[in-house]
Amino acid sequence: MATQTGTLLKLSRRLSPQTRRVSHTAGQPGLFEAQRWFSRERSWINDRHLQLCRIAAPTFFEQKRAEWFCDQLKVIGWDAWLDRAGNVLATYANEEDAPVLAVTAHLDTVLAPARPEEIVITPDGRFTGPGVSDNGSGLATLLALARVLVETPDLVDLARSVLLIANVGEEGEGNLSGMRYICGQASLLARIVAFVVLDGPSIEHVTAQALASRRFEISFSGPGGHSWNDHGSGNPVHALAMAITSFGQAADTCIASANPVRCSYNFGVIEGGSSINSIAASARAKLDLRSEENTLLDELAAMLTFAVERALEHQNRTARTGRLAAKIKELGSRPGGRLSESSVMLQTIQAVDAHLNIRSRVDCASTDANIPLSLGLPAISIGTGGQGGGAHSSLEWFLPDGRELGMRRVLLLLASLRAELAGSGTPSATREV
Repeated sequence: MATQTGTLLKLSRRLSPQTRRVSHTAGQPGLFEAQRWFSRERSWINDRHLQLCRIAAPTFFEQKRAEWFCDQLKVIGWDAWLDRAGNVLATYANEEDAPVLAVTAHLDTVLAPARPEEIVITPDGRFTGPGVSDNGSGLATLLALARVLVETPDLVDLARSVLLIANVGEEGEGNLSGMRYICGQASLLARIVAFVVLDGPSIEHVTAQALASRRFEISFSGPGGHSWNDHGSGNPVHALAMAITSFGQAADTCIASANPVRCSYNFGVIEGGSSINSIAASARAKLDLRSEENTLLDELAAMLTFAVERALEHQNRTARTGRLAAKIKELGSRPGGRLSESSVMLQTIQAVDAHLNIRSRVDCASTDANIPLSLGLPAISIGTGGQGGGAHSSLEWFLPDGRELGMRRVLLLLASLRAELAGSGTPSATREV
């Protein structure tokens, strides 16, 4: 026993002051009881997870899921409502102007099930179907968090310090519209001390840097015609292919020279033409650009413009008839940003992970956290536990084994952030978190 005590004392001395504070917070009765609640209510959490995933919510069509989610929060006891953007917001006995910690999870999915029955739980407990991992896992945790906060007496004060948000428009061409709307409401934003974004299951990553991105649609149009009789007319498909090839070659050179800064490009959609023996009247492609540095995105965007203009000029110069037109449309832009390494928020999640023996690393990704980070506001995106894979595909899956650890992590992070703010004596949204 003496040896064990000595070992614990040595370990305690090695822990950072913040980790020791987190460990003290974790030992409080309410948080200890909450850990047992997550295990005891596992069936309820899984059932709500299945129900919400069976409500189709592709980007721009989240309303039914949002209404269901809002009703669930009201049943639990929260004051919940939908804002003009379609986001679900909820507070619990909260003073109107009191500062809050915003906990968010996006409602939308890239794909949607054709029928609710496509979302199933297999005999081994695995959820399968579009959106079960991204972001069914985050939304299920948000509901579990809502219940445990109000059903555990010692956590009611923490519940009053939290703003729950289930937001729209995170995926694809949604362009983070839900989070943009939240951060565009000056009176609401002034109350938010920090953003904790729940996205997916992985607890190995702490996203504290926003991956910037820009998305474009490139289109060429012309008169079209017969492949034999009108041969020599400007061909939108040929022009598009030339533009893609030209851009790809220039972008590869740019990306290689930018190392170690990472950036990427991807033509994810190409469409055009009506038959093999017809000259297309139109062709288009959608391009996704991502980079850790905004300046590189600007360079790649300029290369795209040059490649399109070059392809258009070549087709019109060599065509005997039927001149082409081209257009570049920006579909969306996600700004970059970074959380300071010295921020209380980043140090707190790292201390929480140290306490829970979670080996996580800080990374860069494109999430709802992009918007607050770009505004200089404290925000991170984290997973909520369990295992998942096949995101953005019909083969998506989620296994809830280990989910309780991720939920404990989220709850302990909120409690620790609240304790840090209370300890400062200035629990204000203007404080450096």
